[in-house]
Amino acid sequence: MRKVVVFNLTSLDGYSTGPGNDVSAVVPMMGGAFDSYTAELLRATDTFLVGRRSFEMFNNYWPEVAETRESGDWTAEQKEVSEAGESLPTIVVSDTLNGSWPDTRIIRHADAHREISELKADTGKDILVTGSRTLWNDLLVHGLVDELHVMIGSHVLGEGVPLFTVPPPPGTLHLADVRTWPDSDNILARYDVRGQPDGGGGQPT
Repeated sequence: MRKVVVFNLTSLDGYSTGPGNDVSAVVPMMGGAFDSYTAELLRATDTFLVGRRSFEMFNNYWPEVAETRESGDWTAEQKEVSEAGESLPTIVVSDTLNGSWPDTRIIRHADAHREISELKADTGKDILVTGSRTLWNDLLVHGLVDELHVMIGSHVLGEGVPLFTVPPPPGTLHLADVRTWPDSDNILARYDVRGQPDGGGGQPT
């Protein structure tokens, strides 16, 4: 059985993005630790799972990186992440996205829980969710997330978009590992998710 693994970055005071969903507010928290851990997770992954907004953001980012990948401006980990971003099969949960992209499949909200359950029951490597805050929070409430990996930066934003849309059901997050890096102020907390009821939740976007 495959695992759905969620990896996200948060500020020290619990915001995944800045005011107005500004992703650039968390960029200073990224760096070698973030890149190397992303690359590590990708080696155990054979499918990306994302919401529409994150898909559009990544789809704009990866081609730009690919154009300059051999310029010497990127670390080995960043090159590895960009190559995976181009090559790994992607599943997008959206009711509004239309079009065709290589190795990309779109599933609609009404079918998302059933189809993701079927993916989990199949053989293969991990299914990785990055970004996609609304999507993974919905999957967490509905018992479809197996591991939650949160990298906590040392920055305090003061305001912004919280990591969680609603608090996870009590007792569902069990700390499995904590990691630090000598050259980084970031902390990685990895949680196993188990025993959560189906809470109803909203639709993933």
